[in-house]
Amino acid sequence: MGSDQPRGPRRISVFDTTLRDGEQAPGNAMSARQKLEIALALEALGVDVIEAGFPSSSADDFQALRLISDALTTARVSSLTRACRDDIQAAVDAAGVERHHIQVMVTGSDIHLRHKRGITREEGLREAVEALRFARSLGLDDMSLAIEDASRGADDLLRPLIEAGLAEGAGTVVLADTTGHMVPAEFGSLVARVRSWIPDRVTLSVHCHHDMGLSLANALAGIEAGADEVQTTLAGIGERAGNTPLEELAAVLAYKGDRFGATTSIDTTRLYEAFGLLCRTIGLVPPRNKAIFGDNAFATQAGIHQAGILRNPVTYEYVEPERFGRTRSLLVGRHSGRAVIRHLLGELGVPFGDALVESVYQEHVADRSDGTCLSADDLKRLLQELPGLRADAALSQTGA
Repeated sequence: MGSDQPRGPRRISVFDTTLRDGEQAPGNAMSARQKLEIALALEALGVDVIEAGFPSSSADDFQALRLISDALTTARVSSLTRACRDDIQAAVDAAGVERHHIQVMVTGSDIHLRHKRGITREEGLREAVEALRFARSLGLDDMSLAIEDASRGADDLLRPLIEAGLAEGAGTVVLADTTGHMVPAEFGSLVARVRSWIPDRVTLSVHCHHDMGLSLANALAGIEAGADEVQTTLAGIGERAGNTPLEELAAVLAYKGDRFGATTSIDTTRLYEAFGLLCRTIGLVPPRNKAIFGDNAFATQAGIHQAGILRNPVTYEYVEPERFGRTRSLLVGRHSGRAVIRHLLGELGVPFGDALVESVYQEHVADRSDGTCLSADDLKRLLQELPGLRADAALSQTGA
């Protein structure tokens, strides 16, 4: 009988690498204390795993891993290491072995083996095995085989590497589209093949880059193909064009989770607060047109849109601002119509007729040819300050 029961959506683990991949991009440097503050914000909104850094790369990363490891109570801390003893030892020295997820980065393509590493496939396989074996000998039992450039790796390179990694105790396989070169159909096919090679108990994680603007699309294709975890960053920051944006993944699965049979534990109402902290920390300026976090994501100045929104926001809002800690913004500019003026006058309790609306429109809206906008609140204040507004309004209303 149990097999006839409907299955609920799979819970997709969110692995956040804002503090490692995001931080290592130019202009994004953070101190250990700043990383701790952001890590606590990420934990508070429901991230499952927080990658604190690359502890062998700097004293700051080592200290950040130690601070974050000590502070987290619900999320697991993660560190990145190369497939070598010194890196793994440094990670353990910083964070111990309890509730510590270690990502052992291995080489997944002939391109990287030849041009980056200068080693053979056999040598790459051997160092992966030895690294995981050493990590296990230190008491680590939460290990990823993190395959760099997996999306350009041949199956006859990837499969032996994965099988050897699982034999040495890796419980997660990470497929990285390191250069962001795949389209969703290609990446989904790769994930499906790897899923067929590994047991269900093994977590399959995806790490997608945004070089062609496809990091989220590829991550979603990965989920459809059987991935259990997505590696993300706040606002998609990261190397070159960045990574899968945490907030966009959360939005898609909040609204379209049934389509993917998947959900997350992310509290979407806290995302914008965490983004604000990130912006203050690294001096990030929010782009106007970015989904969820952009200044214009929930703003409009188009009169046709505003007229619909004022009647019912559902006319032009599918993504709801309050669900993401945002507020709706009606901006008044040269593309705005008269509906917003009528609305604001009504909010002020001012009786008005067409003459007053037209006067305000011509004087304060129609001629904004420089592209500047007023907020609805700015225009409301301006209306309140107009001399004789109520008397003029009353005359307009009576037609005098």
